[in-house]
Amino acid sequence: MADRKIGDVILDVRNISLRFGGVKALTDISFDVREHEVRAIIGPNGAGKSSMLNCINGVYAPQEGEITLRGQTFRHMNPRQVAEMGIARTFQNLALFKGMSVLDNIMTGRNLRMKTNLFQQAIRFGAAEREEMAHREVVEKIIDFLEIQAHRKTPVGRLPYGLQKRVDLGRALAMEPKLLLLDEPMAGMNVEEKQDMCRFILDVNDEYGTTIVLIEHDMGVVMDISDRVVVLDYGKKIGDGTPGEVRSNSDVISAYLGTSH
Repeated sequence: MADRKIGDVILDVRNISLRFGGVKALTDISFDVREHEVRAIIGPNGAGKSSMLNCINGVYAPQEGEITLRGQTFRHMNPRQVAEMGIARTFQNLALFKGMSVLDNIMTGRNLRMKTNLFQQAIRFGAAEREEMAHREVVEKIIDFLEIQAHRKTPVGRLPYGLQKRVDLGRALAMEPKLLLLDEPMAGMNVEEKQDMCRFILDVNDEYGTTIVLIEHDMGVVMDISDRVVVLDYGKKIGDGTPGEVRSNSDVISAYLGTSH
């Protein structure tokens, strides 16, 4: 991983606070993400990790703070704006179309890039047909990349969980994101599936040049694949640095061992 060139800051999260009624989900959180890095957000259950991703991709509007994405600063963005600016996301609970094939699920990730209208797409004539063929070519490359060629026509609901997670990753990749948000990409996986997913995440980072922000519970995985790690606990930031720095941070150790509360 050392030969990868980490670039300048592309995402800067500044002083984000988020409340639901009287409950503080996030309090004054700041961190940044550099181009081409794998940036992990970790913390015990209820630490505010998913809330943080939801602020970045426009699902939640924080009451305080701002997010700067490639030089443009926003108090709040909506999810479509976020997608158009090159941020894609996978979800903890798979939001796949279970009855549709692997190929068709990944094709849904191309919708933002389609120029023809729905009527043209429906009759698949002329420009729409040419466009669909071009998009399908991109999707076939992603299917090859994720090594799921044997399942291209299989309804996603019939696949084992680890492969469904791979399809979810494929759909996000089909959006050609500059920044990919992964919400617990390895939750519920066995050791072998986790190893596969680690490899694909690093390959996406390396071959596609995609910057990755991931939430993950498996500390071993995080320490292996991340360039930098930010640690949340009860909605506050308690650590930020390289895996080595975070591993030896006394606040982080006590949060994970449960001695700080």
